Amino acid sequence: MPTIRPFLAALAVVAVATGACATGHDAVDQGGTFQFVSPGGKTVLTYDPPSKRGTIGPVSGRDLLDASKTDAVSDFPGKVVVINVWGQWCGPCRGEAGDLESVYQATQAKGVAFLGIDFRETGGDQPAQDFVHDRGITYPSIYDPPGRTLLAISADYPTTVVPSTIVLDREHRVAAVFLTTVTRDQLQAEVLELAAEKQA
Repeated sequence: MPTIRPFLAALAVVAVATGACATGHDAVDQGGTFQFVSPGGKTVLTYDPPSKRGTIGPVSGRDLLDASKTDAVSDFPGKVVVINVWGQWCGPCRGEAGDLESVYQATQAKGVAFLGIDFRETGGDQPAQDFVHDRGITYPSIYDPPGRTLLAISADYPTTVVPSTIVLDREHRVAAVFLTTVTRDQLQAEVLELAAEKQA
């Protein structure tokens, strides 16, 4: 069973409502595919031991800054991957952007990659591009207003929760999910622990 840490109970109602259609007692299907479930409305979930982690589908999409380029989780073989779902319209996303970039800079040499998913934009890609430039974000983001890439994570993934962050281990299995803003200390501790794990 996964280890589950409660965080920000105020968001629990949202997590329960969006995860209610999922089945099972944890967030990993018997077949090894990630199936989102938020037991008790938890907003921070970690999955240990590694054998209990599920895999996601192929996450890929158009690069936010270069429409001719495609970004994908598969671009980072053997790396821990942090997927952050964000939108320039989202106040909490503005608050956590600096922490995400800081962790990226501090951990990329240890085999950690970041990939954003810019979600639910209604005014075209320019405002989101300005968000990235203004905050000095250097890791890539997929431009995906309708959220098609999130279907590869799980059909039951709670797309009403923005920002949210999914952390994959070096084998690209789901190791942690944050259905809330994440702090530098929280995220850095998680990714460094995963970076130190040996691949099977």
